[in-house]
Amino acid sequence: MILKHLWLTAKLDISESLRARWFLLYTTVFGSIIILLLLFGLTESRIMGFTGLSRLLVTYIQLCILLLPIFILISTVRSVAGDREAGLFEYLLALPVSLFAWYWGKIIGRLLVIFLPVFLAMLVAAGWSWWRHIDIPWNLFILYTGLLIALAWCFLGIGILISSTAHSVDTAQGTAFAIWLLFLLLLDLILLGFMVRAQFSPTALILIALINPLQTFRTGSMLLFDPQLILLGPTAYVILDHFGHTGYLIWSFAYPLTLGTGCAIFGYWLFRRGDLA
Repeated sequence: MILKHLWLTAKLDISESLRARWFLLYTTVFGSIIILLLLFGLTESRIMGFTGLSRLLVTYIQLCILLLPIFILISTVRSVAGDREAGLFEYLLALPVSLFAWYWGKIIGRLLVIFLPVFLAMLVAAGWSWWRHIDIPWNLFILYTGLLIALAWCFLGIGILISSTAHSVDTAQGTAFAIWLLFLLLLDLILLGFMVRAQFSPTALILIALINPLQTFRTGSMLLFDPQLILLGPTAYVILDHFGHTGYLIWSFAYPLTLGTGCAIFGYWLFRRGDLA
């Protein structure tokens, strides 16, 4: 019965999201990015030995670092806070649906809606490469897909936590934007590399860098096409010495998933203990 209610709640959230204007804008943005990258001929250019679809995926992933989190946060924080502000919880309590099924059903539905346009854009790029007889690096394709799922789940968990604690949509959206801006301000391992050369504690610098899920995702995606992390300068030695290539790649998957799950669970705990009205 719980699984049925989970699916029904997820299905309802999906149908509502598909009718929303933000989803149309969201799909248009990521679809346009792939189309523009194809028109610019990135599949025929070369960077650090990468050509074809690999070159396009590198650029696409870097753009997702900036665009995907803010879209997820702004759309997700309206989920619980919007229903609370509209007074829908009074009707929810009268329905034979548990809070557990309703809460996690909304998360599952929102994850599917959020990830679908991003993944479809990558499939379009893969289809284009197949049609143009360009080699498709399926190993990179799968790894990048996994990183995007981890990033989406991370910010979905953060967004649902904000939405569970905020009592108005305006407050939730303002908090979400502030958190996204903070993560962007910390997104600079080149500056951290300078601090390493200035004899700052490497352990403290690693902690500062790795608590930022955007930086974790960015470095993990760079590691796939730059195994030595040459672009990061001296910081690369600190990261690779402490984690190694495989270790950091595992961290780039595990940390965002763990952070998102923890935020979602904490949000559910606050949601159950809080005043639904």
